[in-house]
Amino acid sequence: MYDFHMHSTFSADCEAPMEKMAEAAVDKGVQSICFTDHIDYDYPDTSIVFDVDLEQYEKAYQEVKQKFSTKLDIRKGIELGIQPHLIDQYKELIKANHFDFIILSMHTTDCKDLHSGKLFEDCTLDVAYEKYYTELLECVKRYDAFSILGHIDLVTRYKYEDGVHHFHEVMEDIFKTIIPRGQGIEINTSGYKYNMNRLLPSKDILQLYYDMGGEIITVGSDAHKPERVGDRIDEAYDLLREIGFTYVTTFKNREPVFHKL
Repeated sequence: MYDFHMHSTFSADCEAPMEKMAEAAVDKGVQSICFTDHIDYDYPDTSIVFDVDLEQYEKAYQEVKQKFSTKLDIRKGIELGIQPHLIDQYKELIKANHFDFIILSMHTTDCKDLHSGKLFEDCTLDVAYEKYYTELLECVKRYDAFSILGHIDLVTRYKYEDGVHHFHEVMEDIFKTIIPRGQGIEINTSGYKYNMNRLLPSKDILQLYYDMGGEIITVGSDAHKPERVGDRIDEAYDLLREIGFTYVTTFKNREPVFHKL
């Protein structure tokens, strides 16, 4: 089992130290984990600052990696919260720092954080979704220094209605961009934490990615607490097999490593 999306005290919304997260992984039989703490520059909610002290991050990572060296394979990643005007800033950040794994996620659309619900004000849900997916496509076309796209349909976590348009045509453009570049997507199991009763992304999106020739897919709990480490990852593997995937992916030194399901 591989959990390649989790957080620690280096994320502003997490109070669990790396050591506690690693201990939970060992207890649950996880073979390899990757810390992917948040950098979300210019986050609209100024009450929370999503930045990481990268020098201390590296120090803590090396300490926990050494402590668990005989029990757990630990990698160092980062989760970048993308917005179009931040692309140059992130390019410089990645040039200056080493990570095994980089998740590119969109938590803010049209300069409005998804969490507050402001994106959905004064427009229909279809319009809000269109803004989210087209802005994500713009960022993906202009920025390529990442390993996978995180929880690609995250917008559905904050507001969803039956019958809403899912913009598969935009998703196709995203996949046409990332698949030839050797980039992938993730299955994020946190949908269950937020009472969605499903994984992120939804099965139809995973099927589309598979049908378009996508092969690189990671799985992560997006855990912010030790008790959620490894949560429902086996279920994600079952869904991958059902769709037709034969491998799950991890990353080391920004290179994909394939593990037979």
